[in-house]
Amino acid sequence: MMRPFLGLLLLACSPPLWAGDTYDLVIEGGRAMDPETGLDGIRNVGVREGRIARISTEILQGKRVIRARGLVVAPGFVDLHQHGQEPESQRVKAFDGVTTALEMEIGVPDVEKFLRDKAGRSLIHYGTTASHLAARAAAFGAPLADDEILPNTGPATNEPASTEQLAATKARLIQQLDAGALGVGFGIQYAPGSSRSEIIQMFRLAAERNVPVFTHVRSFGRVEPGSSIEAVSEVIGAAAVTGASLHIVHINSSCGKDGLECLAMVAGARARGLDVTTEAYPYTAGMTSITSALFDAGWKEKLGVEYGNLVLPGTGEHLTKERFDELHNSSRAQQVLLFSNTEETVDSIIGQPLTMIASDGGPGHPRNAGTYCKVLSRYVRQQGVLTLMDAIRKASLLPARRLERATPAARRKGRLQEGADADIVVFDPVTVEDRSTYQAPMEHSVGMKYVLVAGTPVISDGNLVSDVFPGQELTGPGRR
Repeated sequence: MMRPFLGLLLLACSPPLWAGDTYDLVIEGGRAMDPETGLDGIRNVGVREGRIARISTEILQGKRVIRARGLVVAPGFVDLHQHGQEPESQRVKAFDGVTTALEMEIGVPDVEKFLRDKAGRSLIHYGTTASHLAARAAAFGAPLADDEILPNTGPATNEPASTEQLAATKARLIQQLDAGALGVGFGIQYAPGSSRSEIIQMFRLAAERNVPVFTHVRSFGRVEPGSSIEAVSEVIGAAAVTGASLHIVHINSSCGKDGLECLAMVAGARARGLDVTTEAYPYTAGMTSITSALFDAGWKEKLGVEYGNLVLPGTGEHLTKERFDELHNSSRAQQVLLFSNTEETVDSIIGQPLTMIASDGGPGHPRNAGTYCKVLSRYVRQQGVLTLMDAIRKASLLPARRLERATPAARRKGRLQEGADADIVVFDPVTVEDRSTYQAPMEHSVGMKYVLVAGTPVISDGNLVSDVFPGQELTGPGRR
């Protein structure tokens, strides 16, 4: 019962950052909201050297002052599930209030290269898991390219691993954890040849290294065997027998009509002492590679959809059987939108207290640019399903807490407190709104007046600040 105060205790032990009279930046007169302490009142916030140095009702002096009267001042949003890591995706994430965007679902093939390439070039904070899919593909002699996260369907995805291949997969994951991965990422549905034993062995490795597991589960739909219920049972069971901390990604798309039952399974596991969490995004369509094993024989029956439910991003083309076969059998990866859910199902899942918000973002889908402002506009302002504090908590504090086992840096994120990192959003609760659509997926959100990353404005007066790259890496305990 002491967990809500952990951040406060840790911050209290930090050196006092409020000495002196002038701050690098002051946010004046905004509605300050902190989801951990419950602070919700008019305050002035002083920032110094990338940290929140003071929160006070007193007037503060700053080298720069942001007038925030009528605006909300909150911790920056932490996206645990962001595939698009290129500069344009980072820009639309900033307009959506995201100050930390992590590739945690599946990870990247080369953690060291990922971190090196982004150092000094990142608008927002970044990090990744070690990829089980990439490690497995390499063990099968079919390594992924640096810009790939999903292997095409084939032996590396569909065949069981030999003893030697399992050892090679594990060795590769250890190497990636040592390079700074924040956990182990799994896309079990994209490697159906992975046995239950293989998954347990890799979960055990994560538990031994004291890092969490992030996983796309094995299957979805209601057809047994292979239902969503069975798939969620598998990973909860693997967490139970290994002691791994488990995060189940996009429970809205993985569980569909059984989403609430899957959430009840997560709640039941937590009530019995297991460290299990989950997330959702507020859209009815998913997006993935049409050449992946997800679309192997039987996919229509499992999902209860037809070829016309598949749409090519950008062109809006609805697929036919002939067009699907052409693309699925191609050697060239092609993203496809998959419309398989309903607004009612998604709304019910987003409204549940356990559900964090994460975008699963990437170019071609509106969730890349609009997830967080859509939550604020649709679920807070329009529907009243969430309070403003609830929405902020789901977007900041809950994902930061999920990361605490992987990195102590997470204890300074997701909070608006003295000593916390100055990753801050200042937005207009009346006008904040998503603008991205399936036809215009990279249209940035509006209403974020200021977004600070490590104390540096990246959005100022609603506009992108050019030529600033304050984003820093988040790395796991293995980083030397």
